[in-house]
Amino acid sequence: MKSFLPNFHAVVFGAGGGIGAAMASRLADSPNCSRLTLMGRNISKIQENVNANSTTDIQMLQADICDEESIAHVAAQVGEHINDGAPLQLFVNASGILHDEENSLQPERSIRHLSNEAFQKVFAINSFGPALLIKHFLPFMPRDQRSVFASLSARVGSISDNKIGGWYAYRASKAAHNMLIKTASLEARMKYKQAVIVGLHPGTVATNLSAPFRGNVSPEKLFTPSQSADYLLDVMDNLTTAQSGSVFAWDGQEIPA
Repeated sequence: MKSFLPNFHAVVFGAGGGIGAAMASRLADSPNCSRLTLMGRNISKIQENVNANSTTDIQMLQADICDEESIAHVAAQVGEHINDGAPLQLFVNASGILHDEENSLQPERSIRHLSNEAFQKVFAINSFGPALLIKHFLPFMPRDQRSVFASLSARVGSISDNKIGGWYAYRASKAAHNMLIKTASLEARMKYKQAVIVGLHPGTVATNLSAPFRGNVSPEKLFTPSQSADYLLDVMDNLTTAQSGSVFAWDGQEIPA
């Protein structure tokens, strides 16, 4: 993490998931990350992935991306440490939903399968939640130092790249996510001149989210969570303010809108 200060504070929201846990593990081992805040709905799952031997000051907080009051509460707790010498320079949102077996939520293959209930749930997690995270956490990020706010997106959120259709709610929620990222970046540059606000496409990763849909993915294109985390951290390390508002894939290539 060469572009971050020697004692920076990082937050990973959704640290109980595959990519979030891998991201947390990498940051906990980074010599420059002196404070790490891990957030998610299931604290016990986050605890399972924390390295007990890490020298990083690690805090774990319960939060729900669908509950703004919950988001505001944990943001206030993070805000209590903004003057302790470890600026909040990195925020990663690793939350997302594509399917939910328990509630019979599946990506739609046809317009016949659309439902208001599915749209509401998918948009709440993939679109509205990330925007609320920006609302509540950006004010605690430095105005005079480089900072990165990154939220996991997906290549299928690209409107111009949509060649096969399907997956209505997921595609639309990620397209909305990308627009919210872009819009927030334009407003943020007025006060946070060195802030980089981006969406990140992690590739196809061997997590629960992709499990039912990766049968045709070649082995070299199926990443482990640790591989994906390494790629994404490298991308974030090299982004410039001129790239704020865009979406980048795991290999650093910009994804068209």
